[in-house]
Parts: sequence; structure tokens; C-alpha cells
Amino acid sequence: MSDSTNTELLAAGALAAFTVDLLVYPLDTIKTRYQSQDYHRAFAPSASAKHVPSHVFKGLYQGIGSVIFATLPAAGVFFLTYESAKPILGTALPSATPLPVIHALASAGAELASCAVLAPAEVVKQNAQMLRQSPSRPGYSGRSTSIEALHMVWRSAGGPGRRLWSGYTALAVRNLPFTAMQFPLFEVFRGHLWKRRDRQRDASDPRPTSREDLQNKMRARSTGADGLRPLLIETGLVTGSCAAMSGALAALITTPTDVVKTRMMLAAGDKPETASSAAAADGAVDSRARGGREKMNGFEVARSVLRERGIRGIFRGALLRGTWTALGSGLYLGSYEVAKVYLKGT
Repeated sequence: MSDSTNTELLAAGALAAFTVDLLVYPLDTIKTRYQSQDYHRAFAPSASAKHVPSHVFKGLYQGIGSVIFATLPAAGVFFLTYESAKPILGTALPSATPLPVIHALASAGAELASCAVLAPAEVVKQNAQMLRQSPSRPGYSGRSTSIEALHMVWRSAGGPGRRLWSGYTALAVRNLPFTAMQFPLFEVFRGHLWKRRDRQRDASDPRPTSREDLQNKMRARSTGADGLRPLLIETGLVTGSCAAMSGALAALITTPTDVVKTRMMLAAGDKPETASSAAAADGAVDSRARGGREKMNGFEVARSVLRERGIRGIFRGALLRGTWTALGSGLYLGSYEVAKVYLKGT
């Protein structure tokens, strides 16, 4: 376990999650709409229009309430589990186990715990992002989009419990390979930059300095006249840049699982009477359209997307997701480490 207490880790993770949610949420909304099975029917430009309709960019913060409500505890659970699992796995596994393997296992366990908290909110969020609410539209209720989306899921076939948690497997299947790639890469990139910084500092210091001595000197200096600012800036830049690079690479590779997850979670809010028409319009993601009552599993959804859209369809939104993840991961892990250093310093 790191020097931080459990409370500090929870607070730092929650602060990081809150910061990122507010800043990059609009990009996530656009990505969800772009990957949805209804994009070509509801959002894509028509044959007579060359540009995407303006309503694609309206209501970009729809569903933000449900995410903030669940992401703060989910982020705290993730970082607490991740920081706790690393030393435990390091002790339990053979000494020859590579560090990237330990980091991958620790992040996988943390992701499973986090998804258990986040899955219901993710289902509500993605259905809220697809709503087109306007006082002039039929069925306008005036309620918040999060409440309206929750009401949709509550009324959907299968019951609220089944539908709210139907996204857990899809969310875990997307996030596990993502974190299993991102965090080992992140630790490698960050370790490389810190070692490079250490060598540069050692070259300018005539006295040999170990990494532990250097960290102690930085901690001591942070409480002195210079304050925490230089240490916080350096920590944020190093951590943020490494997180952005590792996150973007992992996001591009795991885009197919993200497309499948988006389709499955949006299907959780389908009404029984509209599921058939939506599926017929673009890619039957729910077997209720074929007269059944059971939703399609992830493999069937992936095959459906490949059959209709090909490789471009299964990688739909990859560049947008890579950009969004680079920005989000950089801010997320950067602000998390900065908050952790600040909490330790104070």
C-alpha cells in the first residue's frame, strides 16, 4: 500500500473522477450517439445534407447527474482496490513475476469492483445521452434526462433489476482489457520518465542520490519555502502525459468492445413496442425484434455489427474515443496523483 491512507485514496480518486466528468463528458455523449444503432436513422446527415444535423451537438451534458452520483464512489473503489492489490500481489506471486503482470492483475481486480458500482449508472447515462427532448416534441415530460432514462429502463421488458445490471458484463468485458493494457503501459511510461528525470537531476548534483533519497528530498522541500507547487506541477505533467499516451493506445485497440457495450446498454432502454422497428432500421441488437424476449449477447451483437457495417462499423468512433480517452486519462490520473501528493503534503 502507498503512503496515502484509505481516506486520501478515496478522496483523490473522487476528485479526479469529478474533474474529468465535467470536462470531457460532452465528447463521451457524441461518441455514444455516433456508435449507437440509431445513429444513421436519427443523427446522421440525410442524402440532401452534407453536414451532421445540429441536434447531434445539443444536450451534451444529458445524463451527467447519474454519472457523478455513481462515478465518485466507483473511482474511489477502483483506486483503493488497485493500490491495495499491488503490494498484496507482489508478495503472493513468485518474485520473478514481471511488474506489468502485477499491475495488470491489480487493475483487473479493481475494475471488476468498480464496474459493480458503475454499471447501473452507465446504463442510465447512455440512454439519457440518446434522448432528444424538446418542449415541442411529443411525450415531453420536463423531467431531467437522467430521471427520464431511468424511467425508460424501469418500464422496459425484463424488469429494472435485470436491465440496470444487464450492462455489467458488457462494461467489464470492455474495461478489463482496457485497464489490463493501460495501467501496465502507464506504469512503464511513468517509470521511464521519472528515471530520466532522476538521471538529469543526478548529473547536476555532485553527490550520488538514490531514488529513495531523492523522493525524501522532494518531500522535505515541498514543506519548505518553495511550497508544494513545483512538485504538484511536475507530478501532474509526468503522470498526465503518460496516462494520455497509454489510454489512447488502449482505447484504440479496445474500440470493438466499446461499440458492443454501447449497443447492449442502449438496448436496455428499448420499449417493447419500439424494439422491432429500431432493430429493423439498423442492426437488430435485441432478439425481441425476432419475436423473442431475450436480448442478444455480446458475441451476437458483434457479429451483427460486422455483418451490417464491416470492420469500419466495429471500430466506429475509434479516433473520437482515442482522443477522448487521452484527454480524460491524462486529466483523470494526473489530477488523481496531484491530489494524492497534495493530501500527503498537507
